Amino acid sequence: MNTSGNTVGDAARDFLSRAQLLYIDGALVAAATGRTFSTIDPSTGEHITEVAHAGAADVTAAVAAARAALDGPWRGLSAAERGLLLSRLADLIDSNGDELAELESLDAGKPITMTRALDVPAAAAQFRYFSGWPARIEGETIPVAVPNTLCYTRKEPVGVCAQIIPWNFSLLMTAWKLGAALAAGCTVVLKPAEQTPLTALRLAELIEAAGFPAGTVNVLTGDGETGAALVDHPDVDKVVFTGSTAVGREIGAKAGAQLKRVTLELGGKSPNIILPDADLDAAIAGSYNGIYFNTGQACNAASRLYVHRSVFDEVIEGLSARAKTAQVGPALDPATECGPVVSAEQYHRVRGYIRDGVAEGATLTIGEVPASVPDGGYFIRPTLFTDTTPDMRICREEIFGPVLVAAPFDSIDEAVHSANATDYGLAAGVWTRNLSDAHTLAARLHAGSVYLNTWAPGDPAAPFGGVKASGVGREMGRAGLDAYLEPKTVWATLA
Repeated sequence: MNTSGNTVGDAARDFLSRAQLLYIDGALVAAATGRTFSTIDPSTGEHITEVAHAGAADVTAAVAAARAALDGPWRGLSAAERGLLLSRLADLIDSNGDELAELESLDAGKPITMTRALDVPAAAAQFRYFSGWPARIEGETIPVAVPNTLCYTRKEPVGVCAQIIPWNFSLLMTAWKLGAALAAGCTVVLKPAEQTPLTALRLAELIEAAGFPAGTVNVLTGDGETGAALVDHPDVDKVVFTGSTAVGREIGAKAGAQLKRVTLELGGKSPNIILPDADLDAAIAGSYNGIYFNTGQACNAASRLYVHRSVFDEVIEGLSARAKTAQVGPALDPATECGPVVSAEQYHRVRGYIRDGVAEGATLTIGEVPASVPDGGYFIRPTLFTDTTPDMRICREEIFGPVLVAAPFDSIDEAVHSANATDYGLAAGVWTRNLSDAHTLAARLHAGSVYLNTWAPGDPAAPFGGVKASGVGREMGRAGLDAYLEPKTVWATLA
């Protein structure tokens, strides 16, 4: 392992010294073909370790293991026992938090201060929250009009679930998906993104240590071929995917043809509106974090900023002043605020959007066009475009990087029209001291989440998901649990 100063502690180093194998039916195994792939440190562009590359045979073995666990030992556990296992896993995440934080930072380029303060505690919180649900899954007794009849419902697990995880919040998104599925009584074959497989593999070891029955959770590392084989497998009952809208459409079409259940959390181009009466200090700070948090690599990033013309210049000046002091650097440096983007591919993608913005006539108010060849890591400074028009690519398409587009508006109706003029509908924000305006806009904005005088708070109990091209279904909360349950109606004649 060569990380050129982007170093990890003893526990993470010990993990990396082990072969990174698939986790199938309670055992760590090599890919059937023996194939591997490299995972790269985005802070340096250098090799971290080799990871097993699952193929079709491994997918078949993992799905068979999940089916056997569903029909056998996992189904045989009581609700209380399932909840206890989830709680135990949350405790293991907490007790191994430093190691998980370092692995997430090393693999994804996320600042270590973020992974320690957010990703790891939030992942544990997901499992702890869902540990309370198994014993609270209840059906209903229905007073039907048929004489001498008992009618009631049971809520049963959907079955074997394929869960495909994105690279921007690998550990946390894994917890989002696993917690709800396991609480509902499903079994899982999980595929992390090929860019960030390490924390999912370490979590597999913790799942083993927690005592989950073999086959309940299986982890397959690989690329899009692995994911496609999972989606296509006839014994998978539900597909859960977080990622790009383009891939989500493909998965949705395949699942629809096979009549499989789906939950799709897809892209976003989220609007953030600052009204003239807003607390500007709070609005500037929140807007800055809304787009530059995690180097802009968040599906609900506040990537379109609409500011009332009377305060537009003041807001832009505030954002510019903050961006000039941003500490951009290696993920494992505690001083780093903005780490690299996740990969060379993402670096060139974001760079292309910045070049297009300049070419289309937008003003590059903050930041610069990155070099054509990255110097070491994949670093892009916070970037802000003004003098934009809605038809520009940078204003229409999801960039998934630290790039903000800003425009003034004169009326609330104009702001709402601009905010809703997108194919996406994941999140939206409003900054104002006027409660009437805040809640009126919350109703008028087409988004799965609306943030009033804040950006992207979260809690395991609060549902998350999008409308329009931003996805299908919800994760977290009661809605997230229900997505893994099928109601069954039972009729019984009593006489």
